[in-house]
Amino acid sequence: MQKSKHDVWVGLFVLIGAAAILFLALKAGNLLTLNFDAGYTVTARFDNIGGLKPQAAVKSAGVVVGRVKSISFDSENFQARVDIALDKGVTFPKDSSAKILTAGLLGEQYIGLEPGYGETNLAQGDTIKSTQSAIVLENLISQFLYSKAAEGDSKGGAK
Repeated sequence: MQKSKHDVWVGLFVLIGAAAILFLALKAGNLLTLNFDAGYTVTARFDNIGGLKPQAAVKSAGVVVGRVKSISFDSENFQARVDIALDKGVTFPKDSSAKILTAGLLGEQYIGLEPGYGETNLAQGDTIKSTQSAIVLENLISQFLYSKAAEGDSKGGAK
């Protein structure tokens, strides 16, 4: 009887340890956020979101002020529609701008909010009008190579 009592306690300890490891893995992978304060949702439209994913951070001045709630395609104007859930105590003017930025050279992408100077603040359901799309590294490289090839052709034709 004593052996089965120890087995129950060991099994319970193993389950708690597995749950703790799962919790830490989800937090480290940015897949779990525990925020019980209801904030407000705003929308931004981008021509290219690059590798932006739902639950990506929304930062202002380096501080996380919200998360990307959802990403969808707007078939009317052929842009990506990004719904942003901002924290309750954070307010931004209506003329604020949103940029898709990259953490490091090849790191994960996040949205950077730059506050504007307007008198009225963003509210539930508002749209951020000033946006800057993600910089895609492949496009930059191809533009650079194309400009170098064009430069080489103009030098070769002058001889």
